[in-house]
Amino acid sequence: MTRSPPSWIVVVGVILVLQTVSATHGRLVPVAGPVFTAEFGWDQAWVGYLTATSTVGALFVLTAGIGLMHRLGGVYALQLSLLIGSAALLLYLVPSIAWALIASLCMGLSNGTANPAGSEVLTRLTPKEHRNIVFSVKQAGVPLGGIIGGLAIPPLIDALGWRYAAAVVSGVSIVAIMLTWPFRAGIDPPPEQRARQRLVSFRISDILVPLRSLSRGERLWRTSWVGCLLATPQAGWVTFMVTYLVVGLGMSLSTAGLVFAVMQTSSMFGRVTLGWIADRVASGPATLMIAAVASTISTIALALSAPDWPLWAFLLLSAFAGIAVSGWNGVQIAEVARRSSPELIPESAAGSVILIFTSNMLTPVVFAAFIAVTNRYDIAYLILAAFSLACVPLLYGIDRVPDRSGR
Repeated sequence: MTRSPPSWIVVVGVILVLQTVSATHGRLVPVAGPVFTAEFGWDQAWVGYLTATSTVGALFVLTAGIGLMHRLGGVYALQLSLLIGSAALLLYLVPSIAWALIASLCMGLSNGTANPAGSEVLTRLTPKEHRNIVFSVKQAGVPLGGIIGGLAIPPLIDALGWRYAAAVVSGVSIVAIMLTWPFRAGIDPPPEQRARQRLVSFRISDILVPLRSLSRGERLWRTSWVGCLLATPQAGWVTFMVTYLVVGLGMSLSTAGLVFAVMQTSSMFGRVTLGWIADRVASGPATLMIAAVASTISTIALALSAPDWPLWAFLLLSAFAGIAVSGWNGVQIAEVARRSSPELIPESAAGSVILIFTSNMLTPVVFAAFIAVTNRYDIAYLILAAFSLACVPLLYGIDRVPDRSGR
């Protein structure tokens, strides 16, 4: 017997819990990596390699595994990928680089599943008039998971050791799956309504479906490129801000960490705030344009910052940047879902996220190479600001200028 769907607020809560725990997973290697790589005698660079491998796992789901969401249902797919990731956490206990790489690949599965699966569920079961704030609340789970991981994992490592810390994170994931399991049957479509697709496909035609689906919605390509462009300065802030403050401006590590924490906290509230604004003005593109301009201004301000700035100025800038540079995600994902054909929402969300993830992978590499050659953080951040500004012409008139190609 098919259950009636729960309240849409409950649906948002289920997706938020799973998204948050998935994001907490992603903090284990960056936080505990320096400890276990030193213990195993590995080079510290393996922390970065394992983190990048996790992104490869996410891209695998977004390309070869998109049928998972159609065949199982969004919540079930999220729970299954989270279960695989939580089991994979225990592979880090084995002093083997090969097993650590496999663990990172598996952990990336839940991260890759979260956006397309969550987009399908929320689009189907939440009111259209609240769509932007709903998606923004979901995306707030990413910084929330980062905050929880950043605050909880280090004390666990200090008190119990990194092995027990990994076991605790794995256990929390199991608890999250158990808490959300009773709602799965009411949220996911019944088996007879699910598409009969392969769980995993390595055919080139299937792998390209997420990107091809961006041509089948109204101006989906333009909306997706906006996400890719906005992700570029965001990656630069998240990856290199602490290094810039310490190496470039001579700030202490603890103070730089405080500035970074303020940005992460502000990002969580900023995503919800921008989602609320988008629903109030009934325009996702207008909100994204505001975010793009604000991201440009804040990134230029960081490029022009100086060692003699007072601490309150950096705290204020980081709080503003949390909203401006990192608050756009929920609105952009909601806009992709709005413009997609209903039957292709997981594919369209996956295609957009592929572009964003590509930006997240390339930006740190190019930024680091630029700094290695020039040692000019200020110029690097000015270049990143230009990427935000490039969103303005893409967004201008997107809802009223005919565009038959969808681009």
